[in-house]
Amino acid sequence: MGILSDFLNLFYPNYCLGCARPLVKGEDTLCTHCLSQLPKTHHHTYSDNPVMQRLRGRLPLAHAFAFLHFRKHGMVQHLLHQLKYGNHPEVGVRLGNLYGWELAQAGLAAAFDLILPVPLHQMRQRSRGYNQSAKFAEGLSRALGVPWADAVSYRMAATATQTRKGRAARWQNVKDVFALRDAARVHNLRVLLVDDVITTGATLEACGHPILAAGCRSLSVACIAEA
Repeated sequence: MGILSDFLNLFYPNYCLGCARPLVKGEDTLCTHCLSQLPKTHHHTYSDNPVMQRLRGRLPLAHAFAFLHFRKHGMVQHLLHQLKYGNHPEVGVRLGNLYGWELAQAGLAAAFDLILPVPLHQMRQRSRGYNQSAKFAEGLSRALGVPWADAVSYRMAATATQTRKGRAARWQNVKDVFALRDAARVHNLRVLLVDDVITTGATLEACGHPILAAGCRSLSVACIAEA
């Protein structure tokens, strides 16, 4: 199988989704150069990080972090565009796997019992084909050895995109939108809620409150990027 794969790659090479260069043997989704250039936040190494500060007083959190810094026209924006609009769910899985490995190395694998992605409305998920936050959750789950579930939390109504909205408008857009199908699924568990990007934190706040109300033992949040 390895010989066949090498032969096929001569004619149909896999490309890095960060820079479009052909991937060499052993590389997956992103080339070694792009991996080395990822703008990591290292939020998991200190508790009073920007994500925790942004959500302080709005959600009682055990942990809060984002993997990468988001900059306009930068690599992370490009990767997120590939994930959300380019039909490349493997980007979310790969980034989740990378960050999950870092969290595990920091001793955080034992800090969570269940990973929940912020849900898309069913119409948007059907259109896209997948939930980008669920792909990030999938990668985190593989690296941390913590189960994830995609159908516990759901959106009761479709909402307009949060892009170009201010903080107040973002909150009004998602307020009272999220609910749980089965509150018992999170009761007394340490839940890690994950999303693709945190900007104002309105989506995480709105999605987190029903989980807390269902009696989870603790709530933490993780995002691919912080804008």
